[in-house]
Amino acid sequence: MLIGASNLTISLRLIIELMQQYCGSPSEVLVAAGHGRSYGQGSRVLMRELPGIIQSGMWRQLHSAGTGAEPVTYAFLTDIGNDIPYQAAPEEILSWVSWCVEQLQRQGARIVMTNLPVASIEALSERRFNLLRGIMFSSCRLSRIEVIERARRVHQGLIQMAERRQLVLREVEADWMSFDGIHIAYWKRRAFYRQILQAFEQVTRCDDQPQGRMKSSTVTTPAGTLLSWRQRPNFAVRRIFGKIKRAPQPSGFLNDQTTVALY
Repeated sequence: MLIGASNLTISLRLIIELMQQYCGSPSEVLVAAGHGRSYGQGSRVLMRELPGIIQSGMWRQLHSAGTGAEPVTYAFLTDIGNDIPYQAAPEEILSWVSWCVEQLQRQGARIVMTNLPVASIEALSERRFNLLRGIMFSSCRLSRIEVIERARRVHQGLIQMAERRQLVLREVEADWMSFDGIHIAYWKRRAFYRQILQAFEQVTRCDDQPQGRMKSSTVTTPAGTLLSWRQRPNFAVRRIFGKIKRAPQPSGFLNDQTTVALY
């Protein structure tokens, strides 16, 4: 289970490759991602519109997959922050993320989550902030100070959520980020996600209770093995120029027989 927005979209194949070192391969991967994706409300980038992550069809698929003897049990949540420039309240954002976590934990998921890159957001100058806001979130009317204040509240709320729900929460240092403060620097992606996803080894090792495993073979993907797409995934539902487009899932296939459903 992979949940996020642009960072996840850009590095999807890489993240699957690294996760398979802990989950095994081939795998059945369910993804809710997309540039500008919101956790709780519809979002639009150029002429493409997507539903909020909590409204996506991924959750029906998750619960369906979880009825068998081997439910999906590995989940990675990232890109929690787009909803701030969409002007959602911190409490609302946290409630959406909490809802996702609850659904995953009902299926016995082992969860790793990244926190907001608060330090890199705080480091943005007023000039750069205004430039990026105009390009990436043109409808946002929040000031730099307001965005930072909300980011801090969501950041602290995720820390409390992780403690309360016993999640692995990884901080994102400013050194990993690109000039915009919210995207992982392109040339640092592999090292960054390798470091973050090593937490799945910790989660698996520390989990004393028997749980179902991801539907995959027992053969893990060797370190350094490169996956490639046989077919890139298409969104299950999206709206283009006002017209709804649908694609049956799974719609993506990797060269190790991994399937990817994109919601």
